[in-house]
Amino acid sequence: MKQFLAVYIATEASHKASGWDGLSEAEKQARQQTGVQAWGKWVEAHRDAIVDVGTPLGKTLRASKGGVEGIRNALTAFTVVRAESHEAAARMFERHPHFMLFPGDSVEVMECLPLPG
Repeated sequence: MKQFLAVYIATEASHKASGWDGLSEAEKQARQQTGVQAWGKWVEAHRDAIVDVGTPLGKTLRASKGGVEGIRNALTAFTVVRAESHEAAARMFERHPHFMLFPGDSVEVMECLPLPG
């Protein structure tokens, strides 16, 4: 089996389109609770394929030849899964709570390749 890194993406456009900011505090809390429960069910349904359930991601610092600087990107969390194929790994995330209940945009799935040499 191959391993795949799934990165959860949330853009400002997806956040606006979700209507999240228009919800009352009680509605946000209710949706968050529903989303967390749905995420838990997703984890349970894919438990055998999950290598690392991952975590939410915090603020980003970029290190380059120019030094270290704070930047913004759309990365919000990650998960590592095991699957027979790239498509099978991606299909695990169809209708995921990240974008069905939360204001996330998508989940990008990429194969973790062996180190060269």
